[in-house]
Amino acid sequence: MSFGRTPNISTFNSTPPDRGSFPLDHEGECKQLVKEYLQCLKDNLGNNGNCRHLSKAYLKCRMNKGLMVPDEMKNLGFHDEETNDNKDK
Repeated sequence: MSFGRTPNISTFNSTPPDRGSFPLDHEGECKQLVKEYLQCLKDNLGNNGNCRHLSKAYLKCRMNKGLMVPDEMKNLGFHDEETNDNKDK
């Protein structure tokens, strides 16, 4: 029995999630985009289809500031926008 002793936790192994765990934006570097996105949702009665460009800009901001690992936008749910971006180039 281990009454009064600290439990042995050296065998505890954890693995981080693939997505969803990332540094918080303590400096507020991308805060303005969050405000614009929330205002867009409010103005469009929660229809986020009209606000996807802001959500994409927010994710790009996080990647540029090192707040998340850079990834292709198609892996983040922007399949159709990715092809449209390539057409513009």
